[in-house]
Amino acid sequence: MHLIFVTSLVPDGDPTTGYEIANAAIIAALRRNGARVTVLGYTWPGKTPSDPENTISLGEVGVRTEGAGAFQKMRWLAGAVLSGLTFASAKLRAASEADIRAALRRAGPYDGYVLNAAQFAGAFEGLFGDRPSIFVAHNVEHRSAEENALAVDDIVQRTLFRREARLVRGVEERLCARAAFVFTLAEEDRDALGVPGDARSAALPLVTRPSAPVPGSSREIVCDAALIGTWTWQPNRIGLEWYLREVTPWLPRNFRTRIAGSIPANLACPPGVEFAGRVPDAVGFVRGAAVVPLIARAGTGVQLKTIEAFEQGLACVATSRSLRGIAYLPSNCRMADDPAAFAANLAAMAADRIADVDGRAFHAAQLRALDDRITRGLRAIGAMAVSGAAAA
Repeated sequence: MHLIFVTSLVPDGDPTTGYEIANAAIIAALRRNGARVTVLGYTWPGKTPSDPENTISLGEVGVRTEGAGAFQKMRWLAGAVLSGLTFASAKLRAASEADIRAALRRAGPYDGYVLNAAQFAGAFEGLFGDRPSIFVAHNVEHRSAEENALAVDDIVQRTLFRREARLVRGVEERLCARAAFVFTLAEEDRDALGVPGDARSAALPLVTRPSAPVPGSSREIVCDAALIGTWTWQPNRIGLEWYLREVTPWLPRNFRTRIAGSIPANLACPPGVEFAGRVPDAVGFVRGAAVVPLIARAGTGVQLKTIEAFEQGLACVATSRSLRGIAYLPSNCRMADDPAAFAANLAAMAADRIADVDGRAFHAAQLRALDDRITRGLRAIGAMAVSGAAAA
């Protein structure tokens, strides 16, 4: 079976966000279970596809709102308002519908689509209804937009987030209704999207790497806690603000936290915290900490940082939101949602230098379950393709 994996950004071999890591795992699982996959989407500026033989690039596009100029943001907003699209989808209208139709013709005969997240599919909804599809919902986007609206004080931003929530809810409903099968990244997202039955959907347990790291390698502890992420993304920012404002006041004076990644310019850095910016080795950065805080407070889907910490076997303290979509809790992970309790657990685990655990069993279980659920989705789209061909 030949499937077109329709996505905002094609893999470039250097996944730096949870979205990109999840894409790599899903594409690999589809291929591992017998599908031929051609990826269709944009490339980051300055990047090239990691698998050019099986990738069709629609050109370069930069879609990060943070860092974009005021003029560019106004163009995106105007495009969204005039087209009736969400802001996230309007940013992806760099290619024309004719460009995408031509790209699909170049892909040759194919049996169906994997519509990867609502943003790109929502930008070109009318182009992907001629064949069966699988919809991959990385998040329940309308829920995330609603939470973002509640988290901001600015009335204009709140209005835009509410508009985004209303429009993307419609997109998600239509994509789910048309899909032969729906994949989510967390079990609770199936109910939120209205596809709870096992015949129509499954939650995908993910991995962040093809094979689990071998335990036993020594690591140098250079700080008490380390966090890394794209903090300009609003759900991530909500968690970071919670940590900085509510957790750090409860930590001991000598407790040191290092935070890497894109930091919003207006976030204050409290005592004991260092903003490290972009780091060359994300895994090495996190492994330099005695304990890893997993601080999700908003958003849907699964937290790839949680899965990565479990694969590495690192000691961690997690909010309940950080554990969504995770069925297994390692012995060196503690859960806390209260800021004082979260800080107390961090301080105690860092002081005691809680040992790493072997993450290979967790990785293997995730991989087996991922393949099982991918197979179910492939059976469903295959059956729809056969019935459609018979009807024609």
